[in-house]
Amino acid sequence: TLGPINPGTYRYTFNVDGVAVTDPRSPAVSESNNNLWSVVNVPGSNFSDTKDVPHGALSAVTYYSKSLKKYRRMHVYTPPGYEKGGGKYPVFYLLHGAGDSDDSWTSVGRANFILDNLIAAKKAKPMIVVMPAGHTSTAGFRPPTPGAPDEFVTDFMTDLMPYAESHYRIKADRANRAIAGLSMGGNQTINIAFPHLDQFSHIGVYSSGLFELFRNRNATNAPTGPNWEQRNAAQLDSPKLKKGLKLVWFGVGKDDFLLDTSRNTVTLFKKHGFNVVDRETAGGHTWINWRDYLNEFAPQLFQ
Repeated sequence: TLGPINPGTYRYTFNVDGVAVTDPRSPAVSESNNNLWSVVNVPGSNFSDTKDVPHGALSAVTYYSKSLKKYRRMHVYTPPGYEKGGGKYPVFYLLHGAGDSDDSWTSVGRANFILDNLIAAKKAKPMIVVMPAGHTSTAGFRPPTPGAPDEFVTDFMTDLMPYAESHYRIKADRANRAIAGLSMGGNQTINIAFPHLDQFSHIGVYSSGLFELFRNRNATNAPTGPNWEQRNAAQLDSPKLKKGLKLVWFGVGKDDFLLDTSRNTVTLFKKHGFNVVDRETAGGHTWINWRDYLNEFAPQLFQ
């Protein structure tokens, strides 16, 4: 017995003799990379509850990744009225964290309802939200070797983004393209957006930072060669690229185990002349914070 519990959506399982099982009396579930959870929604959230407003559509979309040579899935949110046809929309790529899946931002993150409520209140522009599968295998998160090709980044740039922008009515230009992610997805956001800074105008990093930069390079198995900052110096120090960048936004909880990583990454970008919005909030590495960050970040897009 728990409670009272703050409003929000929570994952849970039952432990039966050491085996985690979903709730057989509830059809509400949330996927992770290689697991399934039951979910319960505690009503009372002003921004993420289901309300009597126009609702967008949510689709699970299968595409073939030529770079990975296999079929992949993404979730796509289209705003209210999209099905009526006509007009193009800006696009927001929203990445999940380690262990999660492309289902997570909507099943436990409530992203579609958050966007519905923001759009209905005229706080956010109508936009298409593309939520990719951040893992390229069921083995879980394995940071790529520094300097080596990142399978997810390759799939994103060569397969997923072109597919989304050719199959949906998307304004496929820098000013109308945003990207953000939490934890692992925040690191992936950095590895996508800054090396391709000419293609993104709004960048958000939730409870995360640049993982590679803060590894102990003095360890026995430390990587050799230029680090992330050195490899991307041309983009980091380009006044031309900074001109089209509208927002770099970081949010992290003061009890988050990646707090120092977030702070150090913000310091790096400020050193290179980026105007970074840096939000430190209460709480830790949880969906409670990530839903809040999305609710704060999305209204700043495409204004």
